[in-house]
Amino acid sequence: MLGHEYEPMTLVELEDDSQSFCAVYARIMVRAVNHPSIRVAVIGAGSWGTTVACLAAANTSTVLWARRTELADAMTRTRRNPDYLSDFTLPETLEFTSDMGQAVSDADVVVMAVPSHGFREVVTDVARFIRPLVPVVSLSKGLERSSLKRMSEVVADEMPGHPVAVLTGPNLAQEIMQGQPAAAVVAINDKVIADDLQKIFTRPTLRVYTNLDIVGCEVAGVVKNVIAIASGMAAGMGFGDNTRATLITRGLAEMSRLGMAMGGDGYTFAGLAGMGDLIATCASTQSRNNMVGRRLGEGESIGDILESMTMVAEGVKSSPAVLDLARRYCVEMPITEQVVAVCHEGRSAADAVAQLMQRRRRSEIG
Repeated sequence: MLGHEYEPMTLVELEDDSQSFCAVYARIMVRAVNHPSIRVAVIGAGSWGTTVACLAAANTSTVLWARRTELADAMTRTRRNPDYLSDFTLPETLEFTSDMGQAVSDADVVVMAVPSHGFREVVTDVARFIRPLVPVVSLSKGLERSSLKRMSEVVADEMPGHPVAVLTGPNLAQEIMQGQPAAAVVAINDKVIADDLQKIFTRPTLRVYTNLDIVGCEVAGVVKNVIAIASGMAAGMGFGDNTRATLITRGLAEMSRLGMAMGGDGYTFAGLAGMGDLIATCASTQSRNNMVGRRLGEGESIGDILESMTMVAEGVKSSPAVLDLARRYCVEMPITEQVVAVCHEGRSAADAVAQLMQRRRRSEIG
């Protein structure tokens, strides 16, 4: 994609390739596009969607779609997003629109920056305009509650044949916008497309790695939000580093068990998508999930907390779905169970801690 001249695949390559015809055709399509003509559409103008649009705009033609016309107009006029990251000036090269057809119809890559609870609805809208076989990149770290599907599976439902990738890792939007050094991972089960997508998002201060394990990367992104709520509760209750280190470590064990049961690679959970994102989310006061946990630990009700928030804390919505998946795959996830009990069943944070500490004795490994 970026930096590639046209490289036609031979008949031998086509015959030997293990991917479907659609995936092979998509490779040919992205290889045939030269750098200046690449166009990226980012769907969703929240904090992370805005940040990723800025990253892409530094490398290639990019448009950011906002649901509200007044927001798109304001960003065009002021070069700032008044709702999110309003202190940062947006690149002159970044375009804005609230017209889905205008955003998607000539895009070579579509990036979905939409929360999980509204993801399918927006993907269905995107599907009306997207060209055949254009790669779709998901930024959402959640599950569809009704189906327990990952976002890549939702895209596959609504846009069959389109290559689907995930961009994930320890990436707090404000720090990325400040240009602080960081790393991310783009996951898709096609190395050629992974390498091309890598070029779109890499910047001097953001090192992007590739990973073929989309299942593991998605599961890690979902579970880390749930564990971050537990870590925040511990901080809100005044507990120190020992407690939070315990929660992070045992949370990683839960993440790994579920992800591997679902077909993920164990190494993924020791990398940026797993341990990296888990540490950042559990440690940072910028994390919405961590902040929800802190306020729960301080005694606020979940209803009051959510009512006061303008942004989505995916861990609250995803935790019951994660627990349902754990039961489907016969995976033990005690921290997740307690987060669900506190967020959805009225249990206090103190009772949740007591429940965890009173569990039966067992070996750490296995």
